[in-house]
Amino acid sequence: MDSWVRFNAQSQAKERVIRAAQYACTLLGYTLQKGGAAAELHKTVSQLEAHMSLSRKLLRLGNSVEALEAAKRAIHLSDSVLRLCLTISHLNRAMYFACDNVLWAGKTGLVSKLDQHKWSQRSFRYYLFALILNLTRDVYELRLLIECEARYRAARSPPSPSPTLPTDHLLSHSTPDMLAWLRRQLHLLVTVLYSNPPLLLDLLKNSCDIFIPLDRLGIYRTGQGFVGACGLASSVLSILTMVHPWLKLKP
Repeated sequence: MDSWVRFNAQSQAKERVIRAAQYACTLLGYTLQKGGAAAELHKTVSQLEAHMSLSRKLLRLGNSVEALEAAKRAIHLSDSVLRLCLTISHLNRAMYFACDNVLWAGKTGLVSKLDQHKWSQRSFRYYLFALILNLTRDVYELRLLIECEARYRAARSPPSPSPTLPTDHLLSHSTPDMLAWLRRQLHLLVTVLYSNPPLLLDLLKNSCDIFIPLDRLGIYRTGQGFVGACGLASSVLSILTMVHPWLKLKP
């Protein structure tokens, strides 16, 4: 099992590069269509995108095993929120990859008469659930770090008249007071994200990725151009975490 996980990690790097190229083609195809380019050129770019998508599915064969191993590790985390979010997220990823493998078999003709649309929608649903849980984890960690930074600042500086503003305080005070409180919160947010690049990159990557299944499932249509841009951006961020492992959010 460990040998397979190590082997799978090598193919993931190739899959990320092909993913970036695929979404670059998606963005390029949208630009060509809007720019009124020749139909033959647009068709060539679309075919290249389809071939890259199929190549990625081939490289993702067996990724369910890696996702299940990650779920087994996550279930032993001491933090209950992280344990819940990461375990269920990895299980959803495992189901997403399993559906993707079935879809690959249908596209290559290994499984005849496969309802590809149904399996595609099913895989994107699992993908969406996994991303929602990943974003929940990011927000949870961000909240913990902001609270830690606020306590650290409070310990270093003399007590202020109103370090925080509860709801009734916000309603009874003037707009300048609320703006000052919002500025302090925004400064805390920027400080925490600036000092924690792995969390910032993971938050950006998941925020970009979530628009892909939302569009594919018809929940929130954004168009091919936006999907291509988001997919390309998240792929570059993912490649960056592979080139510099310290940028990968742990656990």
